[in-house]
Amino acid sequence: MQKWIKIGLAAVLFVLLVLIRAYETDLFYDPLIQFFKVDHSIEKLPDLIFSKYLLHISFRFWLNTVISLLILWVLFRKREVIKVSLLLYMVVFVLLMLAMSVLLQSEEEGGHLALFYVRRFLIQPLFLLLLIPAFYFQKKS
Repeated sequence: MQKWIKIGLAAVLFVLLVLIRAYETDLFYDPLIQFFKVDHSIEKLPDLIFSKYLLHISFRFWLNTVISLLILWVLFRKREVIKVSLLLYMVVFVLLMLAMSVLLQSEEEGGHLALFYVRRFLIQPLFLLLLIPAFYFQKKS
């Protein structure tokens, strides 16, 4: 694949990730968006529909994952990279969804920093930012 085509495809896929972020309030049920925009350190979590919320978080995670895997494929064109990445995404998803479920069931007021970060890792393609340099370094080694 030519270098310019590769860069163009990767750029289009990155734009898709940005669009998911830009239209998150229209696409996904997430009452915690507004909650975390204000000072939430002393507030109780807002009422939410637990199963619907977890379903939307899961959908967003896997949507970001598919686009991230496509980016990794465009950049590296190796099945091993995709296999390792997919395995990593699956393990991380299970662990973070379990953590999120426990944190959402907590009835304590304030102290939602752990929930904030677990949610952030689920809804943002942060792992892609870790995987690209890792696979690039491995490729150069």
